[in-house]
Amino acid sequence: MLKQVAEGVLVHESEFIQRNSVVVQGRAGVLLIDPGITTAEMAALANDLRELGQPVVAGFSTHPHWDHVLWHAAFGDVPRYGTARCADSLQDLLSHTDWKSRVAGVLPPEFAGEIPMDLLGLITAVPAAAAQIPWDGPKVRIIEHQAHAPGHAALLVEERGVLVAGDMLSDILIPFLDLEAANPTEDYLAALLLFESVADDVAAVVPGHGSVGGAEQLRARIKQDHAYVRALQDGGEPDDPRVGPSAPLEWLPDVHRWQLQRLAQKARNETPE
Repeated sequence: MLKQVAEGVLVHESEFIQRNSVVVQGRAGVLLIDPGITTAEMAALANDLRELGQPVVAGFSTHPHWDHVLWHAAFGDVPRYGTARCADSLQDLLSHTDWKSRVAGVLPPEFAGEIPMDLLGLITAVPAAAAQIPWDGPKVRIIEHQAHAPGHAALLVEERGVLVAGDMLSDILIPFLDLEAANPTEDYLAALLLFESVADDVAAVVPGHGSVGGAEQLRARIKQDHAYVRALQDGGEPDDPRVGPSAPLEWLPDVHRWQLQRLAQKARNETPE
């Protein structure tokens, strides 16, 4: 079911960890950001758009993780954009003959049989200097950073005051760092600064997973995520309910401990003998 979060901006929430797909209405159709997860879910979304008389005219994937680069034939053969780094990462994945088995290895077992992979990752890079998505609709600014995944981008629908955050600024998930990056914590903090720089222009934030929030919640989430990443840097335990006894997802404390361990290992490997 599509829910309106601002004029011309609608959100569909998946069963998979409250995963959000975003629809931005344009002049001739819609921009579809991070389509859903299962075949049935995406077919239902395509049907809802048909009933609204709103065909998909373009797509965008905020980053190259599997649950953000899926597609359904019912959305049509339209341009599907991402940043250059995102597109490069996907091209590298798809260049391997065993890419489907690689992806299958990280799919959630409860949904694995329902996730279509035939159109996964067919992303066209926006020009490196592009400041916005090339489409016939409201201006959608691309805010690229390197937190969470290579070539991650948040999108600011400027005329509507909506920040589509990708896999960041969640009320239910802790920051997941790109632990393969040279400076994972600094990359994340830099991205939070970018979000803070546009906060005055935002009335609603849509995370990749979790609840849509208003302007005050945006600032609170930036502050909370900043404190969490600083705690990771210090090797300590954050005062964060997402990893405490009442964590919204029971496996999050394990993810937190894993990130601490990986960062400590990375620091040891980089320390000169």
